[in-house]
Amino acid sequence: MLALAGSAFAEQEERLVLKQLSGNPGGSLKYSLRSEPKTLNPVTATDAVSKEVIQRLNADLIHINRETQQTEPALAKSWKVSAGGRAYVLELRRGLRFSDGAPMDARDVVFSFQVYLDEKTHSPQRDLLILNGKPITVRQTGTFQVAFDLPEPYAAAERLFDGFAILPRHVLEGVWKAGKLADAWGLGSPPSQVVGMGPFRLKEYVPGERLALERNPYYWKADRNGNRLPYLAEAVFTFAGSEDMETLRFQSGETDVISRVGAKNFALLARDQAQRGYAMRALGPGLEYSFLFFNLNDVSHLSLPQVSARQRFLGRRAFREAVSRAIDRDAIARLVYLGYAAPLAGPVPAGNRAWVNGSLPKPAPSVAAARGLLAADGFSWSRDGALLDPAGARVEFSIVTSAGNADRVQMATLIQSDLKELGIDAHVVGLEFRSLLDRVLRTKDYDACLLSLASGDADPNPDINVWLSSGGTHLWNPGQQTPATPWEAEIDGLMRRQMVELRYAERKRLFDRVQAIAMRELPVTPLVSPAILVGARQGLGNFRPAAMGDHVLWNIEELNWQARPGGAGR
Repeated sequence: MLALAGSAFAEQEERLVLKQLSGNPGGSLKYSLRSEPKTLNPVTATDAVSKEVIQRLNADLIHINRETQQTEPALAKSWKVSAGGRAYVLELRRGLRFSDGAPMDARDVVFSFQVYLDEKTHSPQRDLLILNGKPITVRQTGTFQVAFDLPEPYAAAERLFDGFAILPRHVLEGVWKAGKLADAWGLGSPPSQVVGMGPFRLKEYVPGERLALERNPYYWKADRNGNRLPYLAEAVFTFAGSEDMETLRFQSGETDVISRVGAKNFALLARDQAQRGYAMRALGPGLEYSFLFFNLNDVSHLSLPQVSARQRFLGRRAFREAVSRAIDRDAIARLVYLGYAAPLAGPVPAGNRAWVNGSLPKPAPSVAAARGLLAADGFSWSRDGALLDPAGARVEFSIVTSAGNADRVQMATLIQSDLKELGIDAHVVGLEFRSLLDRVLRTKDYDACLLSLASGDADPNPDINVWLSSGGTHLWNPGQQTPATPWEAEIDGLMRRQMVELRYAERKRLFDRVQAIAMRELPVTPLVSPAILVGARQGLGNFRPAAMGDHVLWNIEELNWQARPGGAGR
């Protein structure tokens, strides 16, 4: 425990000391964003770009280490859980201060969760604090102690605390009570008004050019020598507009780190990395995966006669299994991702080390096996080789995907070619992304769709709305009042059981069963999980990119410029 010299606070500052960490202070890190952030408000932000900046400005109570994928202390130095798993008591670090120098205590924590739970703030995180229709309750039990009462046991409760920025009550309480929180902390806000507990604070925003952050002098982490983090004096975000422009800026030395680069640009950058003074790294698969799914909605009450007619074969499990057996996932990984992708045996990517069902067999493409499945289910072929459904109608359908995503369009085209081997005429239709989601989630006017999902956490529970039949992102048939099929009812039961099961081994058994059912029924046909492809300028110390979530900036407080031949860092 380190005392803050000259502090007016009665409490000593309980910093989090990273005992293995060392580095050099000073310097600037330049990073490129695809677009400009829309807000700096952690309560209302929904877009990934805004969140990427916001995470540098804020901190949470319990943190998920992106490298280990495990929880660890953050603003809360410790916590206790009741035997039944329904009460969490968190002990806060004492003597900590917000980026404007004001003290933080339990009142700020209670205030923060009041805001997130307030329906009028329309926070997208609110749903995570509602269990079985009832909200988590938060109460102050001491100046530096907070209790969270859960309406039922929740297996991943510790992980819930990651991502909820602790808000400054002294800055935002009046704004919230006035009903104007949604307007707070826009990009035009004065830097002094944007206050957080993160390693940086806002320095300036120049529309269309850059957003600069400066070191938070009150940050609550220190290295093994007692030096307060972050090491960097400044982090500057510029706006590239596209991946290709990000690539050019990194290649030319205008930026220091690059993330989420596509395979083709990664290969381009890797060719001359030694000469240009940077190093590229392929981490293997992360938590993103692509998949094909079919329209299994009940469209009988909608004016969609063509969709309804095609559901006569789309709804047959043998047809979906035959499609899966016909798809050459290795070819997708090789041709679309230049080998920087892993073919999937199930709906959980290999990057999710704790939860993937490793017993699922890897699907090997086999046209012969696919034809056998179809023939056994009453399908046949015309003289010209076209597949006919059991009623004798030609089998053809469309695959919709995002026109703006070249990788998905190419994947759909390869699947189209694979399905020709079965006599299936599949049409690839590229749509603007919002139109695509409108068809899938609202009008139901589609046959099949190729999409990707990226989980924000390794735990299954954040994806609960994908798995539950009542979920809004249960893509093949969302928002069911009651499960449409017995196997969906079984998945519902398994997911609800694992939500309240506190033993990891039992949760894993239940979720393995969910994955096995999904691969038996194949409402979703998993395809590949792309590798995490990143790069950094030589001399950037403590650079440890992670497969989970925020791949390269997750430990920005630790990044530093090491001494180089001829001088110090940047």
